Amino acid sequence: MEVRRYITIVEEILEEGGRKMEPAGKRAAAVAVIKNPFAGKYVEDLTPLIDIGDTLGGILGKMAVAALGIKPEAAENYGKAAIVGEAGEREHAAAILHPKLGAPFRNAVAGGKSLIPSAKKVGGMGTEIDVPLNYKDAAFVRSHFDAMAVRVPDAPRADEIVVAIVVTDCGRPHPRIGGLRISEAKKEDGLR
Repeated sequence: MEVRRYITIVEEILEEGGRKMEPAGKRAAAVAVIKNPFAGKYVEDLTPLIDIGDTLGGILGKMAVAALGIKPEAAENYGKAAIVGEAGEREHAAAILHPKLGAPFRNAVAGGKSLIPSAKKVGGMGTEIDVPLNYKDAAFVRSHFDAMAVRVPDAPRADEIVVAIVVTDCGRPHPRIGGLRISEAKKEDGLR
């Protein structure tokens, strides 16, 4: 794995809609800009990218938790995304995000029974991606359906991939549309 840059983005939400958020909530994105070993060519076996996902899941997960300044078990929301430069393909992002990234990411947040939502796209330098988020132990906790926008001004280059993991210590500010609450979640099957 050839990494050009690691980036951490931390957002502290103090107010939304003219109302203070008490306590304030935090979201952190941990990002890696990596060389795409398969840029410019079609390759059947994507195992090297799958292995990169295994490595990045732990590295980026720990970076995001550390950036929030919380214990791993205090993480509430999570999500993942990747942007592949123009010389690559969306399947390169899928290879990083899906087969092996999840287990080390879940270890970094001390759990995570729900599916880790994901997004992937092909784009040029400065392309933004919305990293989808949901509650880590029960995907149907509606107050935690959210997203965080991530953008790296000088990435991805044509032969790079931007990989982003987001962790939060909260759901959306001032949720009030009903649905399952964390206090009601059974946290058994990753859904409810």
